[in-house]
Amino acid sequence: MKPSQPDGDRTGAFRPARKGAGEGGREVQGDGRERREAGEGRESSSGTDGPRPLRVLADGTGIEIVDQRLLPHRLAWVALCDVEAVAAAIGEMWLRGAPLIGAAAAFGLALALRRDAGDAGLAAAVDCLAATRPTAVNLAWALQRVRRQVQPLQPARRAAAAWREAGRIAAEDVAANAAIGEHGLALLRDIAARRGGPVRVLTHCNAGWLATLGWGTATAPIYKAQAAGLPLMVWVDETRPRNQGASLTAWELGRAGVAHRVIADNAGGLLMRRGEVDLVIVGCDRVAANGDVCNKIGTYLKALAAHDNGVPFYVAMPLSTLDLALADGDAIPIEERSARELTHIAGRSAGGEVVEVCLVPEGTPAANPAFDVTPARLVSGLITERGVVPADGAALRELGRRAAAARSDEAARPGEAARPDEAVRPGQAARPGEVA
Repeated sequence: MKPSQPDGDRTGAFRPARKGAGEGGREVQGDGRERREAGEGRESSSGTDGPRPLRVLADGTGIEIVDQRLLPHRLAWVALCDVEAVAAAIGEMWLRGAPLIGAAAAFGLALALRRDAGDAGLAAAVDCLAATRPTAVNLAWALQRVRRQVQPLQPARRAAAAWREAGRIAAEDVAANAAIGEHGLALLRDIAARRGGPVRVLTHCNAGWLATLGWGTATAPIYKAQAAGLPLMVWVDETRPRNQGASLTAWELGRAGVAHRVIADNAGGLLMRRGEVDLVIVGCDRVAANGDVCNKIGTYLKALAAHDNGVPFYVAMPLSTLDLALADGDAIPIEERSARELTHIAGRSAGGEVVEVCLVPEGTPAANPAFDVTPARLVSGLITERGVVPADGAALRELGRRAAAARSDEAARPGEAARPDEAVRPGQAARPGEVA
């Protein structure tokens, strides 16, 4: 399929690209091109720290991503070669997860600057991408980081600089998640030593490698524990309405050989009351200055149940998710998504066909908030790349200060810029079970 022509105007304002039918009836958006089906290869892997859902195309014309809407029934890669395609992929959740959409948006901005690197083009591309998903702070953070990097440059140098900065963002995410895994592993080891048996972890939604550039956030300690030979059993919330736990986290853990069981969203409280959960680990889309945590809808209920039953509730949080500009969680914008996500569901039929069915009486209205906010008082700790810290304002301000100082020191050091393909290069196919 030939890429569609960019849909823009001379002011630099971007309009959503028109939808069309791709090969085999696949619907594509903008410049999305299906690259590979399940069975033709596995997810990208660095060979050292596991699979990755985004990589740079070998010819440098764009990126390709795992189309997560098709999982767990089909693994396919889609190429994204212009800003409209990246924006559509983020908005329609071809890819999702706060760290991943931040990195993808950074690459999307670089692609936009290849076409129009003027000030108007830069501003329009940032606006186009920022409008796709309002809740996850990584999206705006990544866009503003790239913008600050390229704004002082001559237009002719902006696209290449943006591409390099997107590569840095991707590489930093892999490193941050690996560190989160090590700090979380220490918590799991401590519980294992006290229990004398497998550590039983409950997680919500998908904060795995599919949501990041590698390792995942909430799953990083799990994969590190598996590599260390620590016995585990993971309770996987289905996570309605898009079922990211049942569809994505269970798929990840199954391929990695991690013992797990999918449970209904409302089962977690009972399991905690029975003493069958040792700790809860979730990811997050934004953390406010006071430690309030915004994550997938249903997280708040898990935190309440954990608090009532004395179960530790931890949030895995890369520092890119910290938003010190927001005083508390009440200021976090909550995305309202389509009612159809709630009223309809897709699955594989007995004949092997993936079909969508309606779950409610025809014409039934539905509300679909995608996120909720867990108050800091319910959070046992935040697992960051710099260690486990309490969910309180003083600790987060100090953490933010140290992170900013470290970034300033790094920026002041001379040296080669990180290559964008160091974190997302096309690599050898992952070997069976190769995650950690």
